[in-house]
Amino acid sequence: MNKTVLLGSIAAASALVAGAASANTLQEVIDRGEVRCGVSTGLAGFSAPDANGVWQGFDVAMCRAVAAAVLDDPMAVEFVPTTGQTRFTALASGEVDVLARNTTWTFTRDVDLNLRFVGINYYDGQGFMVRGDLGVGSATELDGATVCIQTGTTTELNLADYFRANGMEYEPVPIETNAEAQQQYLAGACDVYTTDVSGLAATRASFADPENHVILPEVISKEPLAITVRDGDDRWAGVVQWTFFALVAAEEMGITSANIAELAQGTDNPEINRLLGTEGELGSMLGLDPEWAIRAISAGGNYGEIFAANIGDGTPIGLARGLNAQWTQGGLLYAPPFR
Repeated sequence: MNKTVLLGSIAAASALVAGAASANTLQEVIDRGEVRCGVSTGLAGFSAPDANGVWQGFDVAMCRAVAAAVLDDPMAVEFVPTTGQTRFTALASGEVDVLARNTTWTFTRDVDLNLRFVGINYYDGQGFMVRGDLGVGSATELDGATVCIQTGTTTELNLADYFRANGMEYEPVPIETNAEAQQQYLAGACDVYTTDVSGLAATRASFADPENHVILPEVISKEPLAITVRDGDDRWAGVVQWTFFALVAAEEMGITSANIAELAQGTDNPEINRLLGTEGELGSMLGLDPEWAIRAISAGGNYGEIFAANIGDGTPIGLARGLNAQWTQGGLLYAPPFR
């Protein structure tokens, strides 16, 4: 019996190693002709279908950039809505190739779930939203409140920590999606909605009377929202990671959707030339051609253009750059050198 168990264990381990060794998402994407992108179930400005059913938003643009880099077609993306409960299973099972949704990079998700976080595309923090007529001006006044909270999220854990640390009680109202949270909150099933501040701003912007809802000043956590792939496929992780970094670096170097064609003819800046493929062999190192970054940046613009078009202060979402500004502008946004 022990021998049988041992042989079974060896066989299982061998299969696991073989599976990891044969992981080649890049080739699968090329053969399939599309990127499968896990997104939210609908969050205005980040990922939601428009009136024609075409997915739009900040996170959506990240996946379109990857599709442009790999397939020369930013529209070659299948968007798969995922909840806080289903997102990691969808990624691990191969249902999606990449997660580009409000997912926080944490120790346990990185180490225990064996996820690969390839880039923080939005620095956020958890906050609280209440109706203005409640007369609440601070989260410290929420003792005894009913709180709408998405299950299976870091938000759920942070909420418990915050109320315990402040000696307060609350009654959770569990919800699965942002749409459900919005319905419950507007129906009065909860006094408070808590999620990332960006999510609160996006949700409030969709209300008929956004001015009657208040996002409280407290930010109770760090929420580095990151693009995520499966662990064990370094080539694909590199493609997704450096596509994101290309968008960030392009903004820093002044490369935009308007001037990229001109700059792609060659410049006096060696790093721009390497990024855009007129010098060096960076594309081949990723398994791509020299113009991969040109296509990624052209798809929706650089990081700053994507931010401004979807969630910036000129949109109904109205988010300031803040921590998501370039490191040269007092923010945390930073791409490693292209050399």
